[in-house]
Amino acid sequence: MKKSLIALAFGTLGLGIAEFVMMGILPDIAKDLHISIATAGHLISAYALGVCVGAPMLIIARRYPLKHILLVLVGIMMIGNLCAALASNYWVLMIARFISGLPHGAYFGVGSIVAEKLADKGRGSEAVSIMIAGMTIANLFGVPLGTALSTMLSWRLTFLLVGCWGIAILYYIWRWVPMVENLPDTGFKGQFRFLKTQAPWLILGATMLGNGGVFCWYSYINPLLTHVSGFRPESITLLMVLAGFGMVVGNLVSGRLSDRFTPGRVAAFTQGSLSILLLLIYFLASISWLSVILMCLCTAGLFALSSPQQVLLIRFSPGGEMLGAASVQVAFNLGNAIGAYCGGLPLQAGLSYRYPALLGTFFALVGFILLVLFSRKYETARQHV
Repeated sequence: MKKSLIALAFGTLGLGIAEFVMMGILPDIAKDLHISIATAGHLISAYALGVCVGAPMLIIARRYPLKHILLVLVGIMMIGNLCAALASNYWVLMIARFISGLPHGAYFGVGSIVAEKLADKGRGSEAVSIMIAGMTIANLFGVPLGTALSTMLSWRLTFLLVGCWGIAILYYIWRWVPMVENLPDTGFKGQFRFLKTQAPWLILGATMLGNGGVFCWYSYINPLLTHVSGFRPESITLLMVLAGFGMVVGNLVSGRLSDRFTPGRVAAFTQGSLSILLLLIYFLASISWLSVILMCLCTAGLFALSSPQQVLLIRFSPGGEMLGAASVQVAFNLGNAIGAYCGGLPLQAGLSYRYPALLGTFFALVGFILLVLFSRKYETARQHV
């Protein structure tokens, strides 16, 4: 495995902890800041909004070396998380979460292009999955560690940990990632030309709605496991490790399958499976052992979608590859924000913590339909050419 890809994965590791640790520490933040869990859920949306604002800013930086852009993005990540650790109230924390999200989509956009350029021939999807693996490792070890720190000491230490990790990321990207050839500059308007076709919109719509369905459920996984499945709060850390293990396996398997088959077919099959799994969670979440199995399968599916969707946008955004790759994360985090918000609606109405999964089923089903349409119209057509 190339050291350059590991360095890129270190970056997604930090971003992954910053994004997903909120699901494990929401109750602690809500208690400390004297707000409801549903209100604390808006902090997830603030991060997602930062992603959506930050990704298009790549257009401004398109002429700079890709390695230098990565270093700047890591610096912004450090600042945002250190500000979150020092936040004095809910609104300051909201702003800090927004800043933390700014480099997220842009890093994935630039990192995916660098990973593909560094990959061996015919192994582009696998290289991107290795870069994304940092996100899954974050959920396997980083998020449980952050949740444990929050439970035993303070949620502020979790954000401090991410800020300090940024120093290591800066060093390894500077040391291990080579200078790669810049993408051809197609001008400001040229960056958006790929959006005139239907293909990227189908991918982005599927990413937003499909992932939004999962986040309807996953944003409130902590109270679901404790209030419905019957687990003790002390066991949540171990359960988050199991969820992270599912993400690791799903991401690595889908990367290899996408190189062997087609990314669109792999994504469509995975998205269809997720819609079924979310429905099963609604009906079976009260059965503890089955709830854990379904959780692991869902988290595996969530990250099995990541590398195929990332690769698809790069391939179907000629002239605007950087913006295309970053836009996947915009769609992902818009889905994150929509899912967190919509998932909180039944809770605010006084319904059970099972209902976010039911709502998420419909989002996931629409995402599946969009991916099937894309695969049949574009990937099948390419194979016949």
